[in-house]
Amino acid sequence: MPTLPWTTPETPDPDGKAVVMASRLEVRSLRHVPGFFLASMALLRQARRSPGALGLALRAEPLRRTFWTVSAWTDREAVNAYASAEPHRSSMRAKRKVMRESVFVFWSVPASDLPIGWDEVERRIAEKRGEIAGEAGDQPSR
Repeated sequence: MPTLPWTTPETPDPDGKAVVMASRLEVRSLRHVPGFFLASMALLRQARRSPGALGLALRAEPLRRTFWTVSAWTDREAVNAYASAEPHRSSMRAKRKVMRESVFVFWSVPASDLPIGWDEVERRIAEKRGEIAGEAGDQPSR
């Protein structure tokens, strides 16, 4: 399972806040994994150079066709600027057709809580997926 550890492009203000964005991205087929991984690497490089990026990490589970990301930013505007800039904007548009499921969560933490661990990412993603299933009426009956 390739994991790219937390890197810190900008040193956060220890008394400040950070906006955390985490995602779980699943592609439809194993044949989409290599291309998605390469695109993920390009977007990771972009994020490292983006203003307001305080930290980021990537975890790939190729045989499960799943990619996890976590990043921390100075504010939501910095996240939005990254997402709307190239190559992120075009890459995500192009990859939509190969996606099975995408889940994104956002929350705020004191900057002193960085880096964010994978256990916390998994917990928050699981909660969000449960909310989505509940909204869709996919909860199993008792």
